[in-house]
Amino acid sequence: MALARTQTLIIHELVSMGKLSPEQAHELNVIEEDFAGEALDTYLIEQYKLTEVHILFAKAGAFDLPPFNSRNVVLNERSFGRLEPEFCLENKILPVGEICGTFVVAITDPFDRSIIQKVQETVRQPVLAMLTLESDVRKRLDSLEEKPTAVGFGDVMDSLNEEFDLGIEAAELSDDELEEESAPIIQLAARIIEESYLAGGSDIHIEPFEEEARVRLRVDGVCVEKLLLPPRVATSLLARLKIMANLDIAEKRLPQDGRIVYKQYNRKGIDVDLRVSTAPLNHGEGIVMRILDKQKSTLPLPALGFSEENLKIYRDLIVRPYGMVLHCGPTGSGKSMTLYSALNEINSPNTCIRTAEDPIEYTLPGLCQMQMNRKIGLTFADALRAFLRQDPDIILVGEIRDRETAGIAVEAALTGHMLFSTLHTNDAPSTVSRLTEMGIEPFMISASLVCVCAQRLLRRLCKTCKQAYEPEGRELDLLEAAWARSGRVYRSHPDGCPACGGVGYKGRVGIHELMPTSLDLVKGINMESETAVLKKIGIYTGMKTLHQDSLLKVFDGTTSMEEAVANVPPDLEDLQAIANASTIEEALGSVVSTP
Repeated sequence: MALARTQTLIIHELVSMGKLSPEQAHELNVIEEDFAGEALDTYLIEQYKLTEVHILFAKAGAFDLPPFNSRNVVLNERSFGRLEPEFCLENKILPVGEICGTFVVAITDPFDRSIIQKVQETVRQPVLAMLTLESDVRKRLDSLEEKPTAVGFGDVMDSLNEEFDLGIEAAELSDDELEEESAPIIQLAARIIEESYLAGGSDIHIEPFEEEARVRLRVDGVCVEKLLLPPRVATSLLARLKIMANLDIAEKRLPQDGRIVYKQYNRKGIDVDLRVSTAPLNHGEGIVMRILDKQKSTLPLPALGFSEENLKIYRDLIVRPYGMVLHCGPTGSGKSMTLYSALNEINSPNTCIRTAEDPIEYTLPGLCQMQMNRKIGLTFADALRAFLRQDPDIILVGEIRDRETAGIAVEAALTGHMLFSTLHTNDAPSTVSRLTEMGIEPFMISASLVCVCAQRLLRRLCKTCKQAYEPEGRELDLLEAAWARSGRVYRSHPDGCPACGGVGYKGRVGIHELMPTSLDLVKGINMESETAVLKKIGIYTGMKTLHQDSLLKVFDGTTSMEEAVANVPPDLEDLQAIANASTIEEALGSVVSTP
């Protein structure tokens, strides 16, 4: 079997480089073997004593790709702001950077040209491919997963037992002794923060009770108990954390807010900030710390859980020149990450972006970000007024909390600016009612609104131990009602596995209810229609509800039926009937006035 044309070109390049003689090239060209994939590389290395580097340069010349040494690339989580690490590992590629609007990527398989197309579809910009060694790519990607491992609390607790002599009654200890900054307490505070960070937690809760204090960690949206402490140890621990957050340790009657820059307190390279909130409770002060990982980069939009349909619509909407894009959902539903990912996708040297945040969770290159400070009177409304005088193209407001901020945001969207922000509402249609309650006129809402995206986070099933089964009964009814189809779905293993720590779930994925504005929706908003009416209009015009999107994740094996129903209640209306209605009047029904 004769060699393929590309393989012949590789051999010709090796001859030009002086690594093969013309006679050896002739032997290879007439050899009766099928050198597919890596077979030719193996044969050249074994029979002609060539190196991987020789073959790399020959392939680069044959495919007209620049050769690249990926060993010198500086990689961290921020490098994967446009491409997921899993995507890179699957396709054996490395993101290198961006030059003059072109995304640069190092590939390892020049025969598979579809990889470049996949990257281009993901990053949505021109792609420059360079050729590198697969072994180097694997080493670089594997190095990202080598993180410090958790070591537990045993040694620290032993030191605390000696330091505090836990047999003594709490009443015998003075206030000064309770707030003493002993070495074990410093170690305990550091260990709690580090263990929580390494476990992938989002919040640390330290809660006092009558006979003990509880340390809990929220991982993937679920609180897990990590440690029980005697009250006097918890009091000293709280004093240590308040000192780290620059709070008043003597004030125990009022809530306080602060921030811990943990990089100042460790030499392990853990660069996280913690947003600290204390509150007086019935058995003492409690504290909650939100972990803000400064080393963590934003994820690309395709990695956030958008369905293909919603992703296409959302990408088309966020590039509009003006208007208002709102994300709604409870605290911890992924709103900030989605907004950052959207800004990261549309960020360019030709665009002026200003953000007002409280706090600044992620620092993105090219964005001018402002931290709010209520103590000196710097609020979202003040930041918006300042931004409007600074010639921005795009403005991000962390949250619309009051009438003043809402009014200025709508005015900004009506005067040629693209505005992104968040609201706390249950679903997309109720956002309109919330803005109306704040005193915004309906005609201004309809004129400024581009879309509303409601979202939640569901736990992902562990890929290693999830189990397939055929749904039946109530589960089957819900699946058929939402999508008019059924099929095999997955559930968590009751005992889990080592990969997920015995939980059955690992990581989280977003579900979205994307409601873009339409002519029918504008009419409904202007007529001050109820939320239920706006929801039916949205479904009629193509909106997929949170319930529908959660079941879509069930169908593709991302999450379980139990997780979907626990986080999003089933819709009561007949979704398919509304979506398939021939007119808006039919969709709304005779009992509801039509817009």
